Amino acid sequence: MIMTVSGAMREVIGESASSAKDPEALESGYLQLLHLVERLHRQLLDVIKDELERLGQTDINSVQALLLYNIGDAELTPGELRSRGHYLGSNVSYNLKQLVEKGYIKDERSNTDRRSKRVSLTDMGLEVRDSITSLFERQLQSVEQVGGVNSQLIDDTNKTLQRLERFWADQVRYRL
Repeated sequence: MIMTVSGAMREVIGESASSAKDPEALESGYLQLLHLVERLHRQLLDVIKDELERLGQTDINSVQALLLYNIGDAELTPGELRSRGHYLGSNVSYNLKQLVEKGYIKDERSNTDRRSKRVSLTDMGLEVRDSITSLFERQLQSVEQVGGVNSQLIDDTNKTLQRLERFWADQVRYRL
C-alpha cells in the first residue's frame, strides 16, 4: 500500500510537490510528520491543562478532560471508547475509575450483559465537556487569522491524516 501526502500536508511538513518522488525527501517528511503528530497531541493536552487551570479545575488532568469531551452525550463501554479512537492515553480503565470516583462519570452495568459497564457523563462531567467545547470554539474564531490555517488546509490535512491512520491500521491488522 502506498501512502500519498497531500499538498497541504507537504506544506505543513515542508516538502514541495516535486520532492514527493525523492525517497530521501519522503523519508525526511514522513519522519517529521511522525514527530509532529506526537508533539501536536502533547500540545493539545497542554492547551487543555492551561484551560483547566484557568478555570480552577485542578482535580482532573487534561487526558481525563479530553476523555470527558469525547464521551460527550453518549453512553459507551470502555471498549467502545478505545475502538472508536476517542481515547488517547495509557490506561482508560484507570482514568474512568478516577472520573467515577470524582463524580464526573456514572457507570452502570448493562441490563443484557451484567459483566459489561456503560459510562456516561454526570452534570459535573457535562460542565467540563462544555468548558472544553468553549475552548475549541474560541480557538476556531482565531485559527485562520492568527494561525494561518483555513478550512481548505484543514480539509487537506484531515484527508492526509485519515490516509495515514488507515495505512497504520493496515500495518497492524495485516502485519505488513
